[in-house]
Amino acid sequence: MNIIYVREAIRSFLNEDLGVFGDLSSLPLKGEHVKGYLEARENLVLCGSPFFEEVFRILDGEASFSWRFSEGEEVREGEKVCTFRMRAGALLSGERTALNIIQKLSGISTLTRRYVNLLRGTKIKLLDTRKTTPGLRYFEKYATRVGGAFNHRLGLYDAVMVKDNHIKVYGSIATAVKSIRGKVPVTSAVEVEVENWKQLEDVISVAADVDIVMFDNWKLGEIEKAVKYLREKCGKGIMIEVSGRVDEERVKLLRNMDIDFISTSRTITEARWVDIGVEVE
Repeated sequence: MNIIYVREAIRSFLNEDLGVFGDLSSLPLKGEHVKGYLEARENLVLCGSPFFEEVFRILDGEASFSWRFSEGEEVREGEKVCTFRMRAGALLSGERTALNIIQKLSGISTLTRRYVNLLRGTKIKLLDTRKTTPGLRYFEKYATRVGGAFNHRLGLYDAVMVKDNHIKVYGSIATAVKSIRGKVPVTSAVEVEVENWKQLEDVISVAADVDIVMFDNWKLGEIEKAVKYLREKCGKGIMIEVSGRVDEERVKLLRNMDIDFISTSRTITEARWVDIGVEVE
């Protein structure tokens, strides 16, 4: 975890709320300390506790926390997630920001866990995507990992993805793959998105330079045929990913196929905030 990045990001979240003058409702408070607890108000998969703590540590360096659940653990409605002690002003000033973070991230991890459970017993790994909220990618992708998924590339800088518009700009899959492979570090994975059989044939022609083939928005029956064909041509040397319109029902239909990854943006874009509250004792 990049502590410096996290701290600066959370400072910006607090600045958005506190503005220039600070928390007007808490100005009269001096050094009073309070005890309280974080309560789950529905069933959830916990995510975001380090960030929850960081909000209050920025406001009160002596704030203390006792967590009863770890990241990724399932929490039942009504259970106390943690207890804490801190200055009253810090609690009241940071409460909303801290809750916004932990409610959002626990919502993502809770939904992600549902998808991951659908793949239990298979070799297939669930991946997230780059469809994230600007400024929150690190946090949202962290939440999918806590939920049990794996991160696809974090950004444009850590892996190659040749998509439909790349193919149009470069002129062909072969040209794109050859051009890019010669410019990037040898340790960089190269993935190619294919949308039809012609593109699949093209990627097979440069298979030695491709690590992952993604079948994007294919019909289920066509995916089965295409996967079998690709395996016959390239064996296990190329990993296979399926993406596009992936919801829970589609995962159930894909789970028995000879593929390596299923990627979906829905674990982030369709996750709702879960209900968690702060109570002062």
